[in-house]
Amino acid sequence: MESWRTTAFIFLQWVLQYMECREVSLPSGPLYRVAGFPLSLPCSVSGYEGPRTQDFEWFLYREDAGGRQIGVISTRDRGFPYAPFQSRVRLGEVRVERDSGDRARLVVQRLRAEDQGRYECYTPSTDTRYQGNYSASVIVKVIPDTLQISHSRSLSSQPLMEGSELQLTCSAAVESVQHTHLSITFGVRGGGAGAGAGATPGAANGGQGHNLREVISIGRELGVVPGRSGDYERRYKDGEISLEKRRGIAEGDRDLYVMKMAAVAPGDSGSYFCEAAQWILDPGRGWERIAQRTMELGNLTVQPLADTLTVTTTPRGEVTLSAGSPLSLTCEVGGVGGRARSALLVQWMRRGTAGGGAGGGAEVEVARLGPDGVVSWGDDTSRGGGGSMEKEAEGRYTLRLFSAHPADSGVYRCVVSVFAGRRNPGPSSPATITQRSEGVTINLKTKEVLVSSVAELARGPLLKRGNTVSLLCNVSVVTTGPSRVEVQWLMKRDAPEGEEAPDEAAEGDGRRPLVMLTYEGLSRFYSNRSEVSVDRLAPTCYRLRIHGARLEDQGHYVCVAEVWGQDPHGGWYNTGARAESDSVRVYLYARATDLLLIPLVVGVSSALFVGVVIIATVTCCFMNRLARQRSQK
Repeated sequence: MESWRTTAFIFLQWVLQYMECREVSLPSGPLYRVAGFPLSLPCSVSGYEGPRTQDFEWFLYREDAGGRQIGVISTRDRGFPYAPFQSRVRLGEVRVERDSGDRARLVVQRLRAEDQGRYECYTPSTDTRYQGNYSASVIVKVIPDTLQISHSRSLSSQPLMEGSELQLTCSAAVESVQHTHLSITFGVRGGGAGAGAGATPGAANGGQGHNLREVISIGRELGVVPGRSGDYERRYKDGEISLEKRRGIAEGDRDLYVMKMAAVAPGDSGSYFCEAAQWILDPGRGWERIAQRTMELGNLTVQPLADTLTVTTTPRGEVTLSAGSPLSLTCEVGGVGGRARSALLVQWMRRGTAGGGAGGGAEVEVARLGPDGVVSWGDDTSRGGGGSMEKEAEGRYTLRLFSAHPADSGVYRCVVSVFAGRRNPGPSSPATITQRSEGVTINLKTKEVLVSSVAELARGPLLKRGNTVSLLCNVSVVTTGPSRVEVQWLMKRDAPEGEEAPDEAAEGDGRRPLVMLTYEGLSRFYSNRSEVSVDRLAPTCYRLRIHGARLEDQGHYVCVAEVWGQDPHGGWYNTGARAESDSVRVYLYARATDLLLIPLVVGVSSALFVGVVIIATVTCCFMNRLARQRSQK
């Protein structure tokens, strides 16, 4: 039994020893690389004994040297390189870069035609016994550099205005017996210095400038790919950035690549370049960039719209008009740049009071001309004076009110929103910039109007529930020229004891509108809780009637009178003259029939109670007598 265990232990140890065989790995070949561009050969070792940091030595077997071994470089012996590589190693053109202790790569900065051959990576042994492989080799083919790049349109020194279109082009071609792909990338270095027009190998990754951003490219698999930095992906999806390949129309039958930005933004400023790269699919199924050139296209400076956009109105300052006069305001927009590629939203806003004052009130929209050319009017145009808004010329927009009324008084401003590079922005699209003009104050002169109102209950017997309640409003107006009066009745309900009056549809003081008789003689009702009517008894007397009054109609009533005047064109307008009467309280007494019902109900209840008592007493006596008679028998 003991001998069996010993045999098994020896066999297991032998298996483990052979499982831990040294293995050196290089990429599968042959590898095709371009003269003048870098070569990088990663070499790794595994299954070794000894220290974790292993040494590496590279040899080259040239095809024209009859299999003679040439030492390239070693990690443990500085005197290892043979004569063809000594100066290149000393200058750092040929070097070793470690990825880890057991992984290192041979880097040849600029390949030469004579560098073609079989490369061997050898790892000196640190094992207790010789087992496994200590070297690996791969064939490297050096092919000529045929990558060409040029440009037909570069940037000028003049700045572009924000929202302008940018178009850059470059042409590229490569001729190779091997199957290779060509990628094109347009990029920008933010804040880069002035660039020339020369082409340099590997300039894009050579550290020139800073804040390098890829804008858009045609990748090695021939698909268009937007840059990942900034908002290039969104702009590509929105069609604001594009890259087009036009076959064989450039000089020398090269393909032309055209990058377009529909609207440049200040963040697009920088030094632009076009990069062409040649790619090959290695036997290991990985893509490798074997050549690259960059063409500098020049510097772009984008001037923000905030620095150039101007919005002005005419007339300026303060304007005073008579009621009924036409009002014309013009908005002039400048510094937009490429108007054909940018949409504008032009709004006229007014801040003022309904009574004509210009010092307060909320700002309301009078009219707007949208990016689609459609004019729409705000709620402020209920005055009925009529008007128009139109684009008279490029950058010139006019608002006209045919008959200005006191309600049109206030401070007017033109508000312009620019959608740079977007001809048809959506309703939720944010504007690139919004700018407001200085205000112009419009005052309307009106004739002097004096108005007063007095409300009272019509004389009659005491008011009872179910009666018709009549309230009178006497209005006095002193003015010149035609005038009309508009009367509105307001009511504040009396609350039952212990309850609060409902504030449904009520104003801030608890009053709610009940009915109005407009200046045109039309009745406008706000409540249908009771049957109400309003009419004009005399030129200065207006009546409110509540038919079949109910308990909830009790409360305080007020009449409000507003005076309307007539402009020279025959239109009517609110002069702003307003008078409010003192409140009149309406109290409803109970009806006589309701009072008579009380004793009737009490009497009937008392009679029923007495009758029940008598019947109960008689029944009790009769039952007692019947019981005694049965007991005597």
